Amino acid sequence: MMKLRKVFACVTMCFMVLPLAGCGTSQATETKENAEAAEATLNVFAAASMIETLTEIQEMYKEVAPNVTLVFNFDSSGTLKTQIQEGADCDVFISAAQKQMNQLDKDADPEVNTEGLDYVLEGTRINLLENKVVLAVPDGNPKGIESFADFGTDKLSLLALGNEDVPVGQYSEEILTNLGMLDQLEQENKITYGSNVKEVTTQVSEAAADAGIIYATDAYSAGLPVVAQADDTMCKQVIYPAAVLNISENQDAAEAFLDYLKTDDCMKVFEEVGFTAVK
Repeated sequence: MMKLRKVFACVTMCFMVLPLAGCGTSQATETKENAEAAEATLNVFAAASMIETLTEIQEMYKEVAPNVTLVFNFDSSGTLKTQIQEGADCDVFISAAQKQMNQLDKDADPEVNTEGLDYVLEGTRINLLENKVVLAVPDGNPKGIESFADFGTDKLSLLALGNEDVPVGQYSEEILTNLGMLDQLEQENKITYGSNVKEVTTQVSEAAADAGIIYATDAYSAGLPVVAQADDTMCKQVIYPAAVLNISENQDAAEAFLDYLKTDDCMKVFEEVGFTAVK
């Protein structure tokens, strides 16, 4: 009887998967087959700039892997890294910069991973997405700010930036340093800070600041006008690395979800708000 039950269960699972072939991509079907081994809850720690896209993908994944429950923790990458280091349950980590991932990766430069931390599951780390850093202004652009050069004029009274311990703040500091404007703006008390990119975006949306340096994706999601984009002479490439953590108790399910994020279906969601695949 036990053998017959196993055969019946296997046949039933096959009929559950077959309908997807006509309505989804082969990538999604393969992901579902890989993810259906067991029930699992995945704790995904992701940069705050991914709230909108990953929330949409969460609904999509219910169809692909109904046995997997995704629980997201969105915050600045620096805060997430600290939470992981302090013992938080995390299966997948997606950072808005290489630095925070490197600080958890034993194979990273020891000058970055200064504590010799070892949390990244070997062979799972990927460069998932690229973003852009932009200068956004409130609706209507009341101060008439048109470029980064306007920071040195009377047009700017207050600029919103991320704190120095979060990626968007680090990119902003790099931009202002390269433009030779950081010290002047600090001395003139023209900078206000947010603990993550969503806080900075909110300050601009509410016109609490004349402008803000944020990601292109956050400007898109908030419907904010973008007046300038940082080029490669201003700051480094904005890459979002992702990895399964070796502390995960659901490593197979975590790897299947990470594979799903690379599918065409997910990339369409990411690209709609301004992310691009890393080439």
